[in-house]
Amino acid sequence: MPHFAALAAARYGRPVSSDLPPAEAPTSIEGARQDESGEHPFKVLLVDDEVAILESIELTLSEDYTVFAVDNGPDGLRIMQDEDIDLVIVDQVMPGMSGSEFLERVVEIRPACVRMMLTGYADIQAIVRAINDGRIYRYIQKPWEPDELRLDVKRALENYRLNAENTHLAAALAAANEQLRQENLFLRREVERQFAFDQIIGASPAMQRVFDVMEKVAQTDATVLLGGETGTGKDLVARAIHYAGARKDARFVAQNCGALPDTLLESELFGHKRGAFTGAHQDKKGLFEIADGGTIFLDEIGETEPGMQVRLLRVLQDGEIRPLGSSDARRVDVRIIAATNRDLRTEVKEGRFREDLYYRLRVVEIELPPLRDRREDIPALAHHFLDITNEKMKRQLRGFTNAAMDRLGAHDWSGNVRELQNEIQRAVALAGSDETMIHESMFSEDLRPEASAEAGGIAIPEERDLNRAVDLLKKQMIEQALEETGSKTRAAERLGIPRQSLQKMMKRLSMDTPRS
Repeated sequence: MPHFAALAAARYGRPVSSDLPPAEAPTSIEGARQDESGEHPFKVLLVDDEVAILESIELTLSEDYTVFAVDNGPDGLRIMQDEDIDLVIVDQVMPGMSGSEFLERVVEIRPACVRMMLTGYADIQAIVRAINDGRIYRYIQKPWEPDELRLDVKRALENYRLNAENTHLAAALAAANEQLRQENLFLRREVERQFAFDQIIGASPAMQRVFDVMEKVAQTDATVLLGGETGTGKDLVARAIHYAGARKDARFVAQNCGALPDTLLESELFGHKRGAFTGAHQDKKGLFEIADGGTIFLDEIGETEPGMQVRLLRVLQDGEIRPLGSSDARRVDVRIIAATNRDLRTEVKEGRFREDLYYRLRVVEIELPPLRDRREDIPALAHHFLDITNEKMKRQLRGFTNAAMDRLGAHDWSGNVRELQNEIQRAVALAGSDETMIHESMFSEDLRPEASAEAGGIAIPEERDLNRAVDLLKKQMIEQALEETGSKTRAAERLGIPRQSLQKMMKRLSMDTPRS
């Protein structure tokens, strides 16, 4: 028996004899030839009951592959169990187990293995069975040409390698997609958490009224118009409404309508076709199409020109957009949330804003209060911004001195929440490395006591006695607040103290008056 049969018999327990001298017989399968890269080449299993055929095929393929050869099906199946066989060549007609039966078992053991069959006659039924059940790659007719056999095996294994690489890449792609899906899910939940209602800070009655309307409107598709001064948080409210509603899994896109000229804004919102204008080298989707199924936030809607207002009105009325340069309208399902710091009623009266668009936008109107009208929220906001800034700037400032917090509470905040946030960021950035608290001296000039006194026309008392000087300064500030506001309640809000405290202070300073 040739040496390949001796190897199989030695490993799988079949008593055989070898016609080769002992020196020519390999001592182990691990001694198989390696390729130039140092790795074992493909493994090929030969199964044929005719020893001469096994020897011929083994000699043809052994220069390029690790070859296992056995003369019966059961031994071949044991090799399939123990070795990572890449390609099997089996004879169709064998005693005990036919080639078709053998290949059916191979499919169960190693489905990816390339299967080839030897046949010496035209057995149509065997061929059909092998194709259907054994899923063979190729038939090899006896007799064969060695060069043709090498070429067939080479092509089969190249196809096997490509399939294996594709399977590996597909698995890697599926794993990457699953990871991206999990990351997107995590990020979506983080965004939902970041823009949840409870992330908007405000315990004042004015903000509680805003939250009440937000909660109700979030569960609908109603168009919302947000009003309020610059910096009051209209963008944050718009996102909170989106992520609390049924459209939270779709896109939220935002566009500042005052940031672009009319033509560019139209392209940005509705898209354009290639060649629609100079520089339009390809088709582009607009934000309305991108936000289909979701929400679009149109900030500074009051800045739009009449032509743009007409196009926006069409979207609200018909749910259709028409890209620049296109004659076809496209339907979109988009919720619109608009915002403005202008008084649109006045704009409508003076002819600068379309009345029909105004009423289409203000299905639900939410007016965000300025920070000076909800001073009781300032401490919580200040600490919130301090925590965020500490984390970003790697600082560890613990809080504010009483004087610093008093200054924050007394300031008018024309820039509202955004101005407060910027002030906190500035103070943290300029704080010394040894500082643990924010002092009023760290604020910008607008917030420093001396700047406030000069701006309000309050003179620093020349009194040398500290207590009397403080009383004089308090008296001046109270008188100015009463003069500017006209009532004790609003004066107390301006000064950042409760109304009862103001009354007690006025009584102590002998300045109680019949003011309301």
